[in-house]
Amino acid sequence: MEIFGGFMVMMSIISLFLAVVWLIMPFVVFAIKGKQDRTLEVLEAIDKRLAALEQQLRMLQPPPAPREANAEQTIEELTPPVDPESGQ
Repeated sequence: MEIFGGFMVMMSIISLFLAVVWLIMPFVVFAIKGKQDRTLEVLEAIDKRLAALEQQLRMLQPPPAPREANAEQTIEELTPPVDPESGQ
């Protein structure tokens, strides 16, 4: 009989814990969902601002003229010269 009583006490403690978790969990889920929605809005705003900046940069700089490479040209002729003092 004592085993049954101890089992019932253990089950009541576990059920109380599960009831508390069951009551708190919706608030936690909805709080996380709200933060996630807000983060999505902020990221979309950042993406729009970056797209506007890219567009402005494209308008300021004309695209570089493509260089044509012949089969006779070597790698040294195609690479830009290196300045020994600056290393670039």
